[in-house]
Amino acid sequence: MTKQNKAFKFRLIPNKSQEVLLAKTFGCVRFVYNKMLTTRDL
Repeated sequence: MTKQNKAFKFRLIPNKSQEVLLAKTFGCVRFVYNKMLTTRDL
């Protein structure tokens, strides 16, 4: 018996308030990630 992999594609279509929330969230994540990279290199 062979194993078959399956994949699903999803497309998110946020409304305006969700777009703002996502932009803020990803901005914070990027800031924390970059901050951790700088402290790691010290």
